Formats: sequence, C-alpha cells, structure tokens
Amino acid sequence: MVATSLPAAAAVAVFGTLYGAAARGVLGVPLTLASSLLVYSGALQFALVALLGAGATVLPLLLTAGVLNLRHLVLGAALRSRFESRPLGRALLAFFLVDETFGFAIAAGNAVEPRVVGKATERTLLVAGLTLYVAWIVGTVVGVLGGGLAVVEGPAGAIFPVLFIGLASLAARGRSHVARALAAAILTALVALLLPDLRMLAPVAAGVLVALPGRDALPARGR
Repeated sequence: MVATSLPAAAAVAVFGTLYGAAARGVLGVPLTLASSLLVYSGALQFALVALLGAGATVLPLLLTAGVLNLRHLVLGAALRSRFESRPLGRALLAFFLVDETFGFAIAAGNAVEPRVVGKATERTLLVAGLTLYVAWIVGTVVGVLGGGLAVVEGPAGAIFPVLFIGLASLAARGRSHVARALAAAILTALVALLLPDLRMLAPVAAGVLVALPGRDALPARGR
C-alpha cells in the first residue's frame, strides 16, 4: 500500500512545499509547521493563509473552515458502513481522511472479498494516510526552509489535475477505462507544462478523452 500511494505522496509533497513557502510570510515558521502537524488539510490551510493575508477576521475563517470540511461528512458516511473499529478507532482514522486517502480506501475495499472489506479499508486508510501525512510535513518543512514559490508553482499546476485523474482511475473496472484515465492524465500534464496559457482547457480535453466510447461500452454479443 505504501508503494501504491507514493505517486500521490510525491504530489502532496509538492503542494506542501508550496504551502510552506506561502504561509511562512503570513503565519511565521512555528505556526506554519504547527498548522501542517495539527490541521492536515491542504485546501483549508491554503484558504486560511489567503484569508489571513487579506486581513480577514475570525468569523470568515470559521465559516471557511466549516464549509470546506462539509465534504468530510459525505466521505465519512461512505466509509462508515465498511469500518469494523470501535468509535475511538474510527475517530483516530478520521484524522487521515482526505480526498486522496478516501480514494485509496474505497479502491482497496472494492478489490477484496466481502468478509475482509473492513480490515482492508481501515488498513489502507491508515497506511496511505500516514504516508501522505509525512509527505505533507516534509513538503511544508522544505517550503519553510527555502523552497520558493516560483520553483513549485509550475509543477503544482500540472500535478493537481493529474493526481485526481489518477484517483478516479482507481475505480475503473475495465482496461478501456484505465487506458483512458491514463491518457487523460498524460494529456493534462503535457498541456499544463508545455502550454501554460491553455492550462484551463486541459481538464476539458481530458474529460472529452475519458468520455469517448470504448470497447467496454459496447454491448456483449450473443446475449
């Protein structure tokens, strides 16, 4: 499971570096490191840094945190029926529930026999969560210690859509689905890196590519 989550961990480390470099000037070094250790939510951390940099008060910060974390209710509800741990165990696992680890956990549960779905889901959430958490902390430290924004902005813009296309491919059932997901990821990365002015069109092109009919979509013959 660690090997499977390493590509996502690499992307998370890039964003951690971006966050560390951006937050250092707003929060200072101690608070930047503490926020990654205790919060572990990239979307929320970036949003809070942007709001604090703009001079936001406490109420907008709390509202933003609440709205951004609403999705965890849905993610948690989807995983709840698969868990076998007691409430305390589920509460501890919830710390590692982010978009990426949710995708890994769901895919792991779908790939095993029903009698071991709970164990596979919980183990994957824990292992993938720890792997990505370490990557986020390492990235934050690198950003705080001197990783400039200009160094990581380009790669981050390319990796972000590719990362989520890769997570979507985990749910693919047929070879055609996997092939189209990989092609979409490659196309998105190339457009984002080689044609940055057209970066906003990359997800559109990727979506069209993924939606093209393939062999898996054809009706079976002889039925």
